[in-house]
Amino acid sequence: MTDPTLTLVTLGVRDHPRARSFYRSLGFVLLEGSNDSVSFFDAGNALLALFGRAELAADANVVAGKAGFSGIALARNVRSEAEVDQVLHDAASAGATITKPGQKAFWGGYAGYFADPDGHLWEVAHNPFWPMDENGRVRLPPAAIGNT
Repeated sequence: MTDPTLTLVTLGVRDHPRARSFYRSLGFVLLEGSNDSVSFFDAGNALLALFGRAELAADANVVAGKAGFSGIALARNVRSEAEVDQVLHDAASAGATITKPGQKAFWGGYAGYFADPDGHLWEVAHNPFWPMDENGRVRLPPAAIGNT
């Protein structure tokens, strides 16, 4: 059995050029292999892909549902509360809707949410309890129980 690894997150989008422009304005770097139908961006240890919503549903052999809460939120962890507020500001300037402004979180950090132009939720958080490496990646040790 291979190690479980998340390598790609694909977002179904209604307007591919608009979505590509939105993510580029947030600083995501467009990668080789992108074309008029799909965009690939570097997202740290994984890739972020944008693909037509209807085409993605058809590829998965499911019916495309209505927009709304899907039960999924992507997240970006940053190094400070001020950086949370800056990322939220930048996202709003690029066309996102702020669904929850940056604020103290019940778990002891600071976080807020935005929805991209297709309604995909992103949490932006500063978690003072999670170490980040020099590349901005969260590095948590394996749990002491349950990982056999």
